[in-house]
Amino acid sequence: MENPFYKRDVIAIEDFSRQDLDFLLNYSKEMKRDPSRFKELMKGKVMVPLFFEDSTRTSMSFKMAMHQLGGDVLDFDPSASSLKKGENLKDTIKMFEGYFPDVVVMRHYKDGAAQLAADLLNCPLINAGDGQNQHPTQTMLDLFSINEVAGSIDGIEIGMVGDLKYGRTVHSLAIALSKYNNCKIYFVSPESLKVPESFLKVLREKGVVFSEHLLEELEDITSKVDVLYMTRIQRERFPEGPVGEQDYQAVKQAYSLKMEMLKNVREHFKVMHPLPKVFEIDKELDDTKFAYYYEQASNGLHIRKALLYLTTTK
Repeated sequence: MENPFYKRDVIAIEDFSRQDLDFLLNYSKEMKRDPSRFKELMKGKVMVPLFFEDSTRTSMSFKMAMHQLGGDVLDFDPSASSLKKGENLKDTIKMFEGYFPDVVVMRHYKDGAAQLAADLLNCPLINAGDGQNQHPTQTMLDLFSINEVAGSIDGIEIGMVGDLKYGRTVHSLAIALSKYNNCKIYFVSPESLKVPESFLKVLREKGVVFSEHLLEELEDITSKVDVLYMTRIQRERFPEGPVGEQDYQAVKQAYSLKMEMLKNVREHFKVMHPLPKVFEIDKELDDTKFAYYYEQASNGLHIRKALLYLTTTK
């Protein structure tokens, strides 16, 4: 099959077909199985990571991915850049384009910033998260991890728990699952952080099978799913000001997954989380057979290596 990612921007999960995603997952699987085969694939190529918002796993995994592929990384620190002097995003992007990078990876706090940047660049742009909008590479590594755990994405039953109102990871993953067969999603959240009705409408139009539940039902849901996808309450996504702070305080420790809630789970059941986690998973789960979030995070390296290579090489 011809590489469907060559010279292509990675902005939103909606832009990719199931065939595209399966191509990426299979390529990433090979990179994970035998990384030595791919050590020099990006030699002589340059990645520019433009992170305008704090990031640990995404930023470091992209940089490590490029280094493991033999490529170079041009450092960027927004706190020490001309942004401090009032330079706008367009000028920053155009300036870096003048350095002729092979690929740009960008995280930004504003919805739609990734598409704006992609429209300005002549090289592929990979969206590493833009506000509450999209985080496609997180979704891709989530699909990779689900496939690894369950052996298939088709037929998966998954519980998505926590901040379902502002959480870009659960929104993107739900859209991605709509491309697969016979998946079912259980949405579990505080009343104030339910999935927006506008998004549920999109899922209905795509034929996604889902149900909504309050946190009191969490223990019942654990016995019905293959994967429980936990998310944290994200203070940075709540509106600024007294009202936003009040809403956050009301739910910031509203739930915590505990060992006793997992008494009747399926044999291959796993807990996933896009990380960082705070209160929502009891620490006693970290060293159990159920915890898969650290392996999930490490899978980001393989997905991002594949994307860096496939977007820049025919």
